[in-house]
Amino acid sequence: MDYGMISKIEKAKIYAEERADRIEFESLRVRLQGDNNEDPHIVEYNQGEWHCDCDFFASRGVCSHSMAIERILQNMVELAQSV
Repeated sequence: MDYGMISKIEKAKIYAEERADRIEFESLRVRLQGDNNEDPHIVEYNQGEWHCDCDFFASRGVCSHSMAIERILQNMVELAQSV
């Protein structure tokens, strides 16, 4: 491996460790396989707003799918406000 690539890998590690100060999600689209459907749900995050295509989210503004992605991202995005 060349020295240029080694320095990029090291820089990437630093960026990842300092993620709270360096990274801000603007948008994200995720396919999440739930327990009740054959097809996965689509969970989206855009400019601080969450959306999921499931019926529960449509009625409550939050669901297990969106909360799972929030947990995975751990303080990297704004949490959904439950209604």
